[in-house]
Amino acid sequence: MSADKNSRLSVHKAPVNPPNFAFRTFGKLKVRQKLAFLHNFFFLSLAVSVYLSVIPLFSSHIEQAKQRELKEISQIFSAGLPMSQRPETQEFGAYEYKQGSAADTDLSPAGQQYLLANPAGTWQQGQDMLFRLDVHEGQYRRVHLRHEFYDSALRQARIRVFIVLGTMYLLSILVMEFIIMPQYVYQPLTLMLKADEATQTGDREHELIDDRFILDDEIGYIMRSRNATVGQLRRQEDDLEEALKKLEEQDRLVSLGLLSTSVAHELNTPLAVLQGSIEKLLETRHDGPTLERLGRMLRVTQRLRKISEGLVDFARVRKESTEPLVLRDLIDESWSLVAIDEKASAVNFLNCVRDSDAVIGNSDRLVQVFVNLLRNALMAIPIGGEIIVDSRLTQRGSQSWVACTVMDDGPGIPAHVLPKVFEAFVTTRLDARGTGLGLTVAEGIVTQLGGTITAANRPEGGASLEVMLPAAGIEIK
Repeated sequence: MSADKNSRLSVHKAPVNPPNFAFRTFGKLKVRQKLAFLHNFFFLSLAVSVYLSVIPLFSSHIEQAKQRELKEISQIFSAGLPMSQRPETQEFGAYEYKQGSAADTDLSPAGQQYLLANPAGTWQQGQDMLFRLDVHEGQYRRVHLRHEFYDSALRQARIRVFIVLGTMYLLSILVMEFIIMPQYVYQPLTLMLKADEATQTGDREHELIDDRFILDDEIGYIMRSRNATVGQLRRQEDDLEEALKKLEEQDRLVSLGLLSTSVAHELNTPLAVLQGSIEKLLETRHDGPTLERLGRMLRVTQRLRKISEGLVDFARVRKESTEPLVLRDLIDESWSLVAIDEKASAVNFLNCVRDSDAVIGNSDRLVQVFVNLLRNALMAIPIGGEIIVDSRLTQRGSQSWVACTVMDDGPGIPAHVLPKVFEAFVTTRLDARGTGLGLTVAEGIVTQLGGTITAANRPEGGASLEVMLPAAGIEIK
């Protein structure tokens, strides 16, 4: 049989009913209200269930005890014990005894007929009265088991069960509402809400939940997971912010590289003319002071040309020619260039570098390094301050190194600047002479020469910058 081509498969979807009014109303309540309603309803339902289960059971046991006792009394009553001759009512605890005629004992005609036909038998009338015929006296005896005793017992049982269940219900509510729920539910939820609010407002100091309040349960696991997630997000934000700063610095360095090319090109021509003029003057002058001044001007001009070339090479690594150099002579030459500043004559400079210490490097580039370090120290110290340059020979593995330290007695490097003092554009000066590139250039040069440079604050005050370079390993004459 072929299927009809026009037939279609119909898919019936069950309708999705929206929550009714009761559930919507319950959903608008706060968590504390929901939990309070739920555990109150639970304990109340439990108490009512226990009450409705215990009381019928207890009532059934009382009724069984009543019938059992009635049966035992019937057996005792049927034993034919001597009876009192008085017809009045006698009470024996929970039982009522009475003897007399059928009318006196409220014996029914059917019971009277039965006992006359069965003198040795016992007639039970209702559920709680027993009758027997005394043949010798011609009277009827009746034993009545009172209802009050069992009714009172059942009533007291109901009251006590109600009191016990009510007390347990109230204690359970108090323990849940004031001890368990606040400590294990309400407090963790409140802490998470406050922490989330702090996270949204950017309050990093209060956005993490203190470990002292985190318990070893499921809510505690959520709180720890939240702390870890927030901490990771904050670390990523910090890394991203640091990366953005570095990108901004790189953009500035790129701009500086482009600018330096133009500046170097513009400076080279006048510097060449100036250098040629100074050299011509050196050939025509013969007095000592003038020659000394012209020689210093020539060195400064050459230094400016080297700086111009360094600006062009700042953004790229350049292979420098290296040779053994006497470190003390490099320090003296660097200070002679820094001493052009008028402030240099008002400070105390000590070159304590040993004559025997020699390094492998490039003289022009190392002079540029130490000029930057000495100029920074000069700008940091007050009038009458002191700059000391010292050196020491150290060993790293199988290689010898010379550590040259430039120390001053100025205010030192601020703690927040010290970790990033070699980054570009970092400066602590308040005047216009601080570009923030001096130490960056110095670090680049030292690194290219295979050395290291570190900065620290001296315990007695002031800054200390240490340049470590490979030792020459030969005696330089």
